[in-house]
Amino acid sequence: MRRRALRCLAAAVVLLALTGCGGTERRARADSSARATKRQATRAPVVMFLGDSYTTGKIGQQPEQTYAAETARLLGWQVILGGYRQTGFIAKGQVGKDFAQLFTDQLSWRPAPDLVIVSGGHNDRRHPAQDVGEAARRLLDTVRQRWSGTRLLLIGPMWGGGDPPQEVTAIRDAMAEAATETKVPFIDPLQEQWITGDRTKGTGNAPQYILPDGTHPTTAGARHIAECLVADLRRLKLTKP
Repeated sequence: MRRRALRCLAAAVVLLALTGCGGTERRARADSSARATKRQATRAPVVMFLGDSYTTGKIGQQPEQTYAAETARLLGWQVILGGYRQTGFIAKGQVGKDFAQLFTDQLSWRPAPDLVIVSGGHNDRRHPAQDVGEAARRLLDTVRQRWSGTRLLLIGPMWGGGDPPQEVTAIRDAMAEAATETKVPFIDPLQEQWITGDRTKGTGNAPQYILPDGTHPTTAGARHIAECLVADLRRLKLTKP
């Protein structure tokens, strides 16, 4: 009887050990799954910017000093900056590539981001506005075909003062039309008057926010542009794409 009791006790211990290991393993898997879910829920959005020197930085300016980087800091985004100074939807600048080519070379091969922001038009002012609008439309279609689940945003030309020339406003209008046709949200820095007045005349906010070149923003100007953009992103519900 004693030997039989010992055998029963040993079997019970083994069964308890097996059950305990299984329970521990299940709890570990559950905890791991919960942690993964939490990490996924708190993952910073991945946002790509594609643009000209306003976005990537002028000569001698670090990319992290631009409005695009400042926007990412304000919103806690993971940001990838694409583009190059003097480029545009048609303008190829010194690098010899327009936005579509820069998208292919710099961004399209990466994993799909949550949001792509295309900003430009300033450097296209020597080209017909209708052609610029068509190039913007093709680029937006290309990005959408590459990443069907990624949200898109188009930002019109920026200017270093409150009185942009007619060819720039014409490009803005053509870009707005392209955004409407492709059902992409459009932000208009000219209409919203992100930069006002004239730096050389000491009027508006341009003396504080624009460099002596009359075009590019100061460090404070980049921060101001980022704050304006963040306000629009909140309005469009795109801060957490």
